[in-house]
Amino acid sequence: MKNRPLAVSLGDPAGVGPEIVVKAWSALRHTGPPFLVVGDLNQVIAAPGGASGLVRRISTAEDAARTFPQALPVIDIPLLEPVVAGVPSPRAAKAVIAWIETAVGLALSGAVGGVVTAPIAKESLYGAGFPFPGHTEFLGELTLSHRYDGARGPVMMLAAPGLRVSLVTVHTPLAEVPGSLTVEKIVNAGLVTAQALRRDFGVEHPRLAVAGLNPHAGEGGTIGREEVQVVSPAVRALRDLGVNAMGPSPADSLFHEAARAKYDAVLCLYHDQALIPVKMLDFWGGVNITLGLPIVRTSPDHGTAFDIAGRGQARPDSMIAAIRMAQDIALHRL
Repeated sequence: MKNRPLAVSLGDPAGVGPEIVVKAWSALRHTGPPFLVVGDLNQVIAAPGGASGLVRRISTAEDAARTFPQALPVIDIPLLEPVVAGVPSPRAAKAVIAWIETAVGLALSGAVGGVVTAPIAKESLYGAGFPFPGHTEFLGELTLSHRYDGARGPVMMLAAPGLRVSLVTVHTPLAEVPGSLTVEKIVNAGLVTAQALRRDFGVEHPRLAVAGLNPHAGEGGTIGREEVQVVSPAVRALRDLGVNAMGPSPADSLFHEAARAKYDAVLCLYHDQALIPVKMLDFWGGVNITLGLPIVRTSPDHGTAFDIAGRGQARPDSMIAAIRMAQDIALHRL
């Protein structure tokens, strides 16, 4: 079980996914963790550094560990037509979706230890009728019938050295966030986060900080009522359920070094409240983790970067960090 490879879905083939996957293999081929790629073999070969002699088609996950030190193993699911680096196309959407579904299927079957997803372009997928806001929601649907331990995921977490943040709302327009927040949503995200800290990160007694929505966490209701009416009741409910939760705390004082020593994760209420501090701490190495799934899933904390795709300029730091973190979580779950 410890030697199972990870499965990396190739992401949007016109983005930097193929390049950072190849570069991650170059960095990890002698040390591991081993992984296989689910994607179009020719796109991997065409990526900077992906020469044909360094890429090999495989049939099963069992072939990956043997192949990995010599060549990047690929389960080849071809595109219907070639794509050009830097030029996104909805015509690639069916293959991109199939790559994700195949990687998830391998994880659900136990053939691989987890899934790492290269970045996708949601607009291209939407053009092909993709009904989900992003990877996270799609993975939740694909694993819905396989949930473990009453998990209520998916919940998005971003992690960098010294900081983990989970999100209550993700791709919700900022103007709609206050109306989207409920006690139930905050409690659910807090429970999933606390469960993941124990199960996936080995934190025996998780400490959870809950951010406020308004400046100064509302100052007792004088700068907004959401903390009084929604966030504080949610924190009390989490405590009643056995979670060591504190807050709501002013977001502007939650992320400096001394504050970070007092918790194991922050529950953030909207997208930028969570992502800005992570990217300030480690722009290149942040990792996106989906909590509350029966499988391990991580991803680089960046997008497709069409503007530099195919030029050999993409940095693989976040992909390497995502692969290593997926392996660490998988080992915690053994």
